[in-house]
Amino acid sequence: MVLGELPRLPYLPELPARGVGADMIGRTAGLLVDLPVEVQPSGWRLADRPGRDHQRAVDHLRRDLDGLEEVGHAYEGPLKLQVCGPWTLAGTIELRHGDKMLSDAGAVRDLTESLAQGVQDHVAEVRRRLPGVTEIVLQLDEPGLPGVLAGTVPTASGFGRLAAVEGWRVEESLRLFDSPVVHCCAPSVPYDLLRGAGVRGVSLDASLLRRRDEEGIGEAVEAGVLLFLGVVPATDTRLADAGVVAKPAVELWRRLGFDPDKLAGQVVLTPACGLAGATPAYARAALAACRKAAQVLRDDPASGQQSR
Repeated sequence: MVLGELPRLPYLPELPARGVGADMIGRTAGLLVDLPVEVQPSGWRLADRPGRDHQRAVDHLRRDLDGLEEVGHAYEGPLKLQVCGPWTLAGTIELRHGDKMLSDAGAVRDLTESLAQGVQDHVAEVRRRLPGVTEIVLQLDEPGLPGVLAGTVPTASGFGRLAAVEGWRVEESLRLFDSPVVHCCAPSVPYDLLRGAGVRGVSLDASLLRRRDEEGIGEAVEAGVLLFLGVVPATDTRLADAGVVAKPAVELWRRLGFDPDKLAGQVVLTPACGLAGATPAYARAALAACRKAAQVLRDDPASGQQSR
């Protein structure tokens, strides 16, 4: 479905409904180097050695890569891979005998370095299986990042809040990854921080945008940061025509005062968030809607209508 609907930028799908190890946290934790995890009643936790839960995550990803290799063996072009970012992981995974990893700066540093190495190995494996891939677009999913910066992440007990993390620590950690796109489908996306970290792009839910965000977005775009704009609802709904879907991007670009001819080259239209809660039929329609709306941006960016 993905290779058919998105022939110019397909991605490796995630299917979290399969259960333990297929969820966003477990799937990425399976990539960690020398940091095995297991599932406890409270959620994912560091373990002394790899066990059944860790192996499930590894097996899910291996089967996905087998499927990608089978279907996409002849594919040539860029491919997007997405993993959970280090700060959302740190605010979710617990230490062996204590609070969340986010409570320990040393543990966060170890986690980030382990993830960076695991992602590097993952990218190498994908390139080996699909030799026609010309470029890997790495997406870090960081829905928890605003809470990390604001100090609103709850402790493991739920009775307190973990201290806010300084922005420079976040910037420093993101630089360990190769020009990532950072996805944050939450309010208060830290545009200035992400621009300072040198990310390749910022992915966000267009419905959560506020006028106060536009200055930060504009400065990021001026710095060459790509904008992955979520304009298609992530769960089943009646989809509008391509011109209406593209409209939020066109209007935002106009308000920012940028050259309309550069819109299609710097903005990617996406679903607002993951499609895990959608039916297969809607997921296919949502991907097709993004592709058709992107054609609108190329055809007639000034008006948001398809050229005749």
